[in-house]
Amino acid sequence: KDNNSCLRYTGLSIQGVTVAESPKWLKDRLQSIGVKSINNIVDITNYILNESGQPLHAFDQNKIADNKVIVTCLEEGASFVTLDEQKRNLKSTDLMICDGSEKPMCIAGVYGGLSSGVTKSTTNIFLESACFNATSIRKTSLHHQLRTDAAIRFEKGIDISNCINVLKRAALLIIELAGGNIVGEIIDVYPNPIEKKNVTLKYHYLKKLSGKNYHPDSVKKILEALNFEILREGIDEIQVAVPHSKTDISIPADLVEEIIRIDGLDNIEIPKSIQLSPAINELNKQEKLKEKISSFLVGQGFNEIITNSITNSKYYSEEELNTTVKMLNSLTVELDIMRPTLLDTGLETISFNLNRKNNNLQLFELGNSYHQKEIGDYVENQHIALFFTGNTFENEWKEKSNSNDYYRAKGMITALLNLCGINNFTFEQNKENLEKITILSSKKTIAEIVLVTKNKLSKFDIKQPVVFIDLDFSELLKQITSNKIVYKEVNKFPTVQRDLALIVDRNLKYETIESSISKLKLSKLTKTTLFDVFVSDKLGENKKSMAINFIFSDDEKTLTDKEIDSMMNTLIKTFEKDINADIRKSN
Repeated sequence: KDNNSCLRYTGLSIQGVTVAESPKWLKDRLQSIGVKSINNIVDITNYILNESGQPLHAFDQNKIADNKVIVTCLEEGASFVTLDEQKRNLKSTDLMICDGSEKPMCIAGVYGGLSSGVTKSTTNIFLESACFNATSIRKTSLHHQLRTDAAIRFEKGIDISNCINVLKRAALLIIELAGGNIVGEIIDVYPNPIEKKNVTLKYHYLKKLSGKNYHPDSVKKILEALNFEILREGIDEIQVAVPHSKTDISIPADLVEEIIRIDGLDNIEIPKSIQLSPAINELNKQEKLKEKISSFLVGQGFNEIITNSITNSKYYSEEELNTTVKMLNSLTVELDIMRPTLLDTGLETISFNLNRKNNNLQLFELGNSYHQKEIGDYVENQHIALFFTGNTFENEWKEKSNSNDYYRAKGMITALLNLCGINNFTFEQNKENLEKITILSSKKTIAEIVLVTKNKLSKFDIKQPVVFIDLDFSELLKQITSNKIVYKEVNKFPTVQRDLALIVDRNLKYETIESSISKLKLSKLTKTTLFDVFVSDKLGENKKSMAINFIFSDDEKTLTDKEIDSMMNTLIKTFEKDINADIRKSN
């Protein structure tokens, strides 16, 4: 009934067979290629499959209602029990082999049914040899996750002209090993015979692709030996009809490949000189930025990782799964959704390394995340993910290593944004999640720093802290594009440095001090750096000392002590007023 999905269907009836154990030679042949012996009938179909490339299927004829075989698709959701005793819900596109009552007996070209298979009590069989549409078989095989030898053969394309020959070969072998007699004629339903593809090969093209001058007689001899039919021969070209057995040949380059394969690569002489035109690849702005960031991170001791964009849904909550992109034809249970974040696939890599005693890791990945706003509306975002765990380097006798903690991550993202020309950004504590810091630039979230929770780490059997940075590459690129690059001469005049130690409340953040400094808009103050934090009860209850270095500079002249003192006094008064600071020391 479906001539598009079933291109050709042939079969014959054999009665009076004896289903038994296969002879030793047949079992040995199958065992040598890793196929388990079942019984003589099934073993013969498997043997012929590997001998000819044509899948076969044997039905118990007594179980075929009305002695009719109907090839059709059933309604959506119809149930069918396969040979492995699994109940499967069919799709309306699944091609089925049914009996006269249109009861399914087999998923065409993929898997047999439990109720119609050959058993020890079988005496009459109906032997099928067919050619099914490769696309149809592949969709059905993937949907039901049935990757059988037959399905794989049909997916790659089989020789439609060989169905009858293979059927005869199998029938004669069955009679030889299982007895019985062929009853009636061979049935061959082939409503739309497929024409052979015609391909024309020009000899100058053969020379260009292969690098060898082939004589036309040699070309003809090779193609005829491969069962190509010569349609036309000319001075500079040859036209052939492609045999149905070579389903992968459709263009002249395919013929060149066949000729080289048979003649032998070793017979192509290597020229004494080779002329090359170097390819010039102009990277676009996006690729240049990725290259720049990658080079910087590698220079900072990071290793790049490339993880799978398809991940496991068990890593996420039901709420998160509502917006994920689910795979329609997932090959495994573990890979069933497109990743909504780069965190989990990165944690898989970290877990793999930690289990092999590689404990100090700095990793980065340039990849995409995927979300679904609503059905059919998908969003793909570009990210740069950074992972920190363990120490920055191995401990040495001269210097002890620092841990890859939040402050290391904060310093790295600061350096990375500065490298890209983004200097005006702020760090904001997430009120709902205290282990997450949001980085804002131009009032837009450009990155996040996350101290991964113990609950999340336990899913990957990770027992040491991990800090994760998620940088929105699309937003970064957008802000860089809108930035204007300004060049100025290097300052000829010397800079002046002053240090100031502030005794402040122990819970005060350095960000508050920076905010107070920025309000003053001191144009000659070029840089401030927190270089020491000292906590002690000697300073007062719940107090700490924060030592800050200030760098002053003027593009037009050398600054005087009077000017420096004036600016320092302004800073001191501001700190005393805004943050209730006591001045501990000044230079």
